[in-house]
Amino acid sequence: MRRTALHHVHQRLGASFTGFAGWEMPLRYGSDVAEHHSVRKSAGLFDLGHMGQLEVSGPEAAAFLDYALVGRLSAVAVGRAKYTMLCHTNGGVLDDLVVYRLAERRFLVVANAANAPIVLAMLGEYSGGFAVTITETDRALIAVQGPAAVTIVGEHPDLKYYGIKPERLAGRDVLLARTGYTGEDGFEIYCDNADAEAIWEWAAAAGAQPAGLACRDTLRLEAGMPLYGHELTVRTTPFHAGLGRVVALDKSDFVGAAALRTVAPETELVGLVTKGRRSPRAGHAVLDATTGAQVGEVTSGVPSPTLGHPIALAYVAKDADRAALVVDVRGTHEPAEVVKLPFYKR
Repeated sequence: MRRTALHHVHQRLGASFTGFAGWEMPLRYGSDVAEHHSVRKSAGLFDLGHMGQLEVSGPEAAAFLDYALVGRLSAVAVGRAKYTMLCHTNGGVLDDLVVYRLAERRFLVVANAANAPIVLAMLGEYSGGFAVTITETDRALIAVQGPAAVTIVGEHPDLKYYGIKPERLAGRDVLLARTGYTGEDGFEIYCDNADAEAIWEWAAAAGAQPAGLACRDTLRLEAGMPLYGHELTVRTTPFHAGLGRVVALDKSDFVGAAALRTVAPETELVGLVTKGRRSPRAGHAVLDATTGAQVGEVTSGVPSPTLGHPIALAYVAKDADRAALVVDVRGTHEPAEVVKLPFYKR
């Protein structure tokens, strides 16, 4: 199992580890609920070194990414980023990505850990005929997330949301991005593996609390953010997930264009709130309370530490009666209210 450059630091902190996409990652350091609240109220410190990082460079880098991905990456200014997706020719999502434009002819593509090999392979396959070079990079990635992130990392008024710039932190050269996956303001710090421990210790000494993957999941779910393998799969298109806005259908051609221009989803992703003690979980059936017929399925669900009640994302038939839904939580039919996403907004 692979380990990040900070693995020994997590061991020293007494982290509980879990296997994730072939990596041994910190699940929690103590209480995942306490770590969740630290991010919402102060600042959390995350090791994201398992994420895939690919650099795409060359004179046709922008044109290539316009073709390979659903977004219009050529319109992204240097120093800015875009949330986008890599889709199959059938329109299904192979991965959701954040792509940063580091220079006119150089982009950083950040992929989910489990999908990084697929993203690398598919980009390589699609690159034929384009003057581009695709390189897998090995660098650390550390996130500082929460309202106190600006106190710890600095105000950086020139760095707006979804921006990136070269910077020096703790005496080390880094790429500093204003991005995250928690629903809070914060930063993601790309640095050499050799510098990771110094930057981690610098942020921790300034008040950032180490936080594991467990609370990262509850944070992203409260923020209504999709997780690949749950809300996003090769069987769902961006339009199923309510993310059609990321697809530039007016581009002349791109991978999956034909399918995405004609897709007509019969289900849609919705937010659900229940009041029972037990939370809906992925795979639980959503039923019509009147007929008992299954009209959907939960993709993610947790007890929300911030809101104090269970929340879930689910795919539900568009013609289902939204006022008469229940979730089958291990044999108990819990009434479910459809709510506007996100569940939590800072």
